[in-house]
Amino acid sequence: MFTGIIECLGELVGVEEDRENIHFHIQSSIASELKIDQSLAHDGVCLTVVNIKDDVYSVTAVQETLRKSALGMWKTGRKINLERAMRLGDRLDGHLVQGHVDQVGECVAVKDQAGSWLYRFRFTPENGKLIIEKGSLTINGTSLTVFDVTDDACSVAIIPYTYEHTNFHQLQVGDQVNLEFDMIGKYVATLT
Repeated sequence: MFTGIIECLGELVGVEEDRENIHFHIQSSIASELKIDQSLAHDGVCLTVVNIKDDVYSVTAVQETLRKSALGMWKTGRKINLERAMRLGDRLDGHLVQGHVDQVGECVAVKDQAGSWLYRFRFTPENGKLIIEKGSLTINGTSLTVFDVTDDACSVAIIPYTYEHTNFHQLQVGDQVNLEFDMIGKYVATLT
């Protein structure tokens, strides 16, 4: 489980295809603190550390993960939002996040608001019932409050700290993002 509060950025320094899988090699300031078999959220996708060497660690994405996320489009040099799994007893500053991407969404608008930024994202209409005005949505692993919600889109406001300390500063119109809808909303939707 994660909170959607990004711990740091990593940089993708290598991509290695292995039949249907892809191994990602990520340079990070937290690499020396990691251990093999540890789970980390990478732009909201929970992946297991399989190798560590100096300040670079490796994770593997299987076909199912590649199919349901934007990971297959990653290129070296990309900045990746990283979050280690939450510890029981810690504060939950974001919301409950599983690291299981529900779908790939698209950034359809970015507006500089003189000190903050407004982003709009589009998703498939069947997931529109999982999101409510002022509810939570995880975008590339970042827990955010949404507004201007429609059946197939929503907006988020990004403060300067989040803009600088996540990969939102790289996002442009047309970019694909990993979306994980609120877990509680998904459970409620299954009951109706």
